[in-house]
Amino acid sequence: MQINGAVALVSGANRGLGEQFVRALRDAGAAKVYAAARNPASVTVPGAIPLSLDITDPESVRAAAEQAGDVTLLINNAGISTGAGLLDGELSDFQREFDTHVFGTLAMSRAFAPVLAGNGGGAILNVLSVLSWFTSPGSAAYSAAKSAQWSLTNALRVALADQHTQVTALHVGYMDTDMAATITSPKSDPAKVAQLALEGVAAGRLEVLADDTSRQVKAALAADPSALYPVAG
Repeated sequence: MQINGAVALVSGANRGLGEQFVRALRDAGAAKVYAAARNPASVTVPGAIPLSLDITDPESVRAAAEQAGDVTLLINNAGISTGAGLLDGELSDFQREFDTHVFGTLAMSRAFAPVLAGNGGGAILNVLSVLSWFTSPGSAAYSAAKSAQWSLTNALRVALADQHTQVTALHVGYMDTDMAATITSPKSDPAKVAQLALEGVAAGRLEVLADDTSRQVKAALAADPSALYPVAG
């Protein structure tokens, strides 16, 4: 789809990758950009339209869809990372991860599917992760939720095909954002990731692998699991 002239809504748009999506959309000629956040006053990008949104609150999602009835591109970017481990993490943290990444994405997609259909089909971009395909003890909750969000994204692609809504998945590793502030591994520039993702949407791509880590891990999925995980013995 064309980014130039599009009307976009970005969730989690007040910082990190979300803020960079708002900037990249404006630079690419989007006609209107709704910058959605729990606290709309925290949105600072000039020209963006702040929108109050909590994707875990059904009423907030419904109100956003009513207010932004001209959207042609939905970017499901809002996310959290609790750091909960599999064996010792709080179950409530797992619940929060799934409420945000899975049920939040589902709620937004359901609410905006009729909007997109009414506006010609448009597109949805779901921000996933390399951790949709790989996990470690310290990322168990996040990885499980992102893996489920990946499956949900594939299901959305099938469900929305008849209304001509393109569904694109973005996979990326660590980025230089607040969420990864304590990580010392190499990080991608979120501004470049946003640009790559929008280029993928514009080209009609179903999947964007934004860094070498994502490309390497996806390639390894075709191998025996021992290529990614230890073998007990």
